[in-house]
Amino acid sequence: MSDPAYCRPQAYRLFRQELATLEEAGSLFRAAFAIALHERPEAELAEAEATVEKLSAAVKSRARSRSASALLAHLHDVLFDVYGLVGNSENYYDPANSYLPVVLQTRRGIPISLVLIYKRVADHLGLVVHGVNAPGHFLAAVEGLAVVETLGARAKTEGRERLQRAPMVVDPFFGGAVLNESDVVERIGQATGCPTVGPLRVERATHREWLGRMLNNLQGAFAMLGQQRDVCAMQELQLLLHPAC
Repeated sequence: MSDPAYCRPQAYRLFRQELATLEEAGSLFRAAFAIALHERPEAELAEAEATVEKLSAAVKSRARSRSASALLAHLHDVLFDVYGLVGNSENYYDPANSYLPVVLQTRRGIPISLVLIYKRVADHLGLVVHGVNAPGHFLAAVEGLAVVETLGARAKTEGRERLQRAPMVVDPFFGGAVLNESDVVERIGQATGCPTVGPLRVERATHREWLGRMLNNLQGAFAMLGQQRDVCAMQELQLLLHPAC
């Protein structure tokens, strides 16, 4: 395969390499890190991975129990209260908000990069986290833990059981807030400017969809800044992701 015309070669090579094993636990994180190398060639993958490992070790050291609920509680304490991970609402469209090494350093990012850090730390704890591909906003869904709502005396047993089995939805952009369905609808409405009409449908993001959305975000950010060569660089990575396009 020929060298890219616009994307920095080291970013292109690492991104292409990780696509071969994209469903493995660390490949999504490494492929997303590769995107940052286009503008941050000095960034060290080993340093980013070490930061994630330190965060997971801090969670384990605090948790007296290895139950999922205990680990999740301390995960939120470490990531959001101690480490200070939060959304960059003041400078939302800065491309750096999508760059994992920058987000790990500044502890500020956009929803999709924050969810990825949340997921990667959770991976080290044995927690299963999926990305939620909501319109205008990106969320996390934690398997095996649910928000148990009070349904009232007349609620049907089937309905109660269904809610208890639903994944817990978390919004790292807003400090790890745990969301119920109405909260998710409100978040989407705030992000898109359009109220949700009818049943809410949000889907888990595959790893390819996750990376594709990151690349789309960056193309939009670079276009706003008039950085057309960088738009083209992200398109070259997108062609690796979806070679038939």
